[in-house]
Amino acid sequence: MVLAPAARAAGNTAAPAAAGTTDAALTAFLDAAFEAQLALDPEELTGLGRKEQQDRFTDPSDAAAAARLAWRRGNVAAMRARFDRAALGEDALVSYDMWVLELERAEDALKWRGHEYIFDRNGPHTGLPNFLINKHRVDTPADMEAYVARVAALGPTLDAYLVRAKASAARGIRMPGFAYDQSIDMIGRLVSGAPFDGGADNALYADAKKKAAGLVAAGRIDAAAADALTARVAGAMTGSMKPAYDRLSAWLAADRAQASAQPQGAGALPDGAAYYRAALRRQTTTDMTADEIHALGLAEVARIRAEMEALKARIGFAGTLEDFFVLLRGDDRFYVPNDDAGRAAYLKLADTYLAGMRARLPEQFGRLPRAGLIVKRVEAFREEPGGAAHYAHAAPDGSRPGIFYVHLADTRATPTYEIEGTVYHEGLPGHHMQIALAQEMVGTPEFRKNYSYGAYAEGWALYVERLAKEMGFYTDPYSDFGRLGREIWRAIRLVVDTGIHAKGWSEDEALAYYAANSPQPIGKIRSEIRRYFVMPGQATSYKVGMQRILALRDKAKAALGSRYDQRRFHECVLGRGSVPLPVLEAQVDRWIAAPA
Repeated sequence: MVLAPAARAAGNTAAPAAAGTTDAALTAFLDAAFEAQLALDPEELTGLGRKEQQDRFTDPSDAAAAARLAWRRGNVAAMRARFDRAALGEDALVSYDMWVLELERAEDALKWRGHEYIFDRNGPHTGLPNFLINKHRVDTPADMEAYVARVAALGPTLDAYLVRAKASAARGIRMPGFAYDQSIDMIGRLVSGAPFDGGADNALYADAKKKAAGLVAAGRIDAAAADALTARVAGAMTGSMKPAYDRLSAWLAADRAQASAQPQGAGALPDGAAYYRAALRRQTTTDMTADEIHALGLAEVARIRAEMEALKARIGFAGTLEDFFVLLRGDDRFYVPNDDAGRAAYLKLADTYLAGMRARLPEQFGRLPRAGLIVKRVEAFREEPGGAAHYAHAAPDGSRPGIFYVHLADTRATPTYEIEGTVYHEGLPGHHMQIALAQEMVGTPEFRKNYSYGAYAEGWALYVERLAKEMGFYTDPYSDFGRLGREIWRAIRLVVDTGIHAKGWSEDEALAYYAANSPQPIGKIRSEIRRYFVMPGQATSYKVGMQRILALRDKAKAALGSRYDQRRFHECVLGRGSVPLPVLEAQVDRWIAAPA
């Protein structure tokens, strides 16, 4: 990789030779540290396309988490003893400070570990099968043996998570009742079909058959060996996996009665106010308070509503904005048919928007990602009507492309006027571009290629939705209104997340505020509100991050005047990987101050 001028101006090549030697030694130290960290995390190894410890899952126990934290404490102490922070070049200093920050974040995470809702809709009961299907690569018979071992390990791994969930419940920390219901339903889907009953193949079983068949096609095993391997997977599913899911489902059903009658925010939990403050700090990488975030959200909702009013008038709709929302929610022209043909049409439209943006990326970016990107429907066992689209990163070695996932269980919850903005956010130039470019960096410690900070990543993805408008996309006015709908959605999140967790809002209050300010279908709105209940603070990262990036761009334009170059600004923002927002601000300040 040849660094763009903006990255060089940020300090990568300006350090003196002595500092360069020290910087290189720090990078080697941090790379060794990251390897040691990965050795404690088999799932992360697999996610990176590597096959060490491919026959096991990461230990989810509290004892293992404490051991990982103890290792990190010792490693940071060793770094501080070996390296003089004052002797480091600018980019090495960023690496040093980020490694220290990660210890602080790990300390905080362990402190509040018991407050996590383990078996919400994103929990290991759905995450681990999805991990096996999408990340466990099978190229050799040994890989398939490891797959069998991991399926067998699903039982004890889920039991270990269940121990933690029971301990939290004993302390009065329970997720909302609807989350119990969602997970019980998902588990029912996860243990249906062959080999559990006479139905169609279970998704995991079908994946095992597909991977074994791939080995046959490659000439690595014969059909009899493939049948034997899939039979062992079936045995592990019925003998280890299903009993664990049955235990989990039974506990969820029994503990469901102890959940509050109405969903409550984090503030209602033991030490809930302090936990939510920690969640906001972790998600935004700032010290913004709940009141400050709430006020920012209210101001942004008001600003975006005014833009919506103006666009509605240009479209020629004479009614109120709320009436226009009703039209967008109900008019058939904004939805594909709720069948397989309609879902295929949705995915094809997403691919079309991706192709259009891909062709014009060089206008705004000097470097483009090498990693591929595909659009894919979420697997049926974890699909949810109205669920938010999301991105899964590519394997650094190129063995797995980035995946832009879309929930299409109910296409009436996924309007077509939102597709364009979603494509830019999740794909190009959003999450896929930002994460792939980070993975492809050279001369930077490995941990910085793989760590992620929500406010940076989600802020960038929301920023590029607006950037696409500046580039001339959203030529359909309804799609442009969808863009505004997506932006107000993120502003609403600031209001609703803090409302739920810091101000005691009920589910109905949150839903009413959201619906009054968004054209999204009610089914999607309800799904979103429930997401906020189970993921305190996470929804605030998007708009906080976007606002900071826009403010930094305005600052750079004002300071540089005619010398401002947007491609260089984007390289400055993307060139050093995902960073906390204060670190990003320092990067931009150095770029602005560098000689022309």
